[in-house]
Amino acid sequence: MMKLYFKNLYSRTMSTAYSRAKHDICAALSDGGAVLDCGAGSGSMYQFLRDAVSSHDLDYHGIEWSPHHVESAQAAGLNVVQGDLNQALPFDDGKFRCVYALSVLEHLLYGCRFMRESYRVLQPGGTFVVLTPNISTLFTAALILAGKMPSSGPHPDSNALLLKEEVFRVRDDSRSPDAESDNPEHRHLVVFSYRVLKEYLKLIGFEDVKGYGFGLYPFPNFMQPLLERLDPIHCHQMVFVARK
Repeated sequence: MMKLYFKNLYSRTMSTAYSRAKHDICAALSDGGAVLDCGAGSGSMYQFLRDAVSSHDLDYHGIEWSPHHVESAQAAGLNVVQGDLNQALPFDDGKFRCVYALSVLEHLLYGCRFMRESYRVLQPGGTFVVLTPNISTLFTAALILAGKMPSSGPHPDSNALLLKEEVFRVRDDSRSPDAESDNPEHRHLVVFSYRVLKEYLKLIGFEDVKGYGFGLYPFPNFMQPLLERLDPIHCHQMVFVARK
């Protein structure tokens, strides 16, 4: 019963957070333009964006570390290149109207470098959208006090230990843990807090930085909309939208 409760909380949290991020990406591309999908996978966001800005020109670009996903995207005719988001982005200064990274930042070793690079490749007035978990949650504090690993990571590089320490497993059970691989998709390396991420975006030079929180655990779903507005700082997931 408890596992189902937290699974429902997590499902609602992620759905709402992604909806917020997609709304802001579409708003940034209301007149079309060049967009960079960071951690593009096989380009699953392209169809959504094409439909959302169907009356305007969309210049879609993606960057993805997995050669397998890049091959799939390119086979579908999408402009997705293989690259490491820990390194300099292979794009010119001021190329994009919008750069976004959804559930990507927490998997990077050099997240601050990535955000600086995102700023560089944005056009003046361009928009950066990032969705990532928050380390400074009430749930994380409770787990630490109980001697457990934080729910949002960083996680140990052992599949056996990771599975043992998961208090409530909310991920898709059909996906095998890959913490021991060279490029783990599901292992969190560096997880920001709400306040620190907001401050860093401002330090880089971003303006009009807006943050949203989603999922104030362990409170029930019907209370979430109000609690998220009152206390985004301690929510499980966060979305930041910033303008260059």
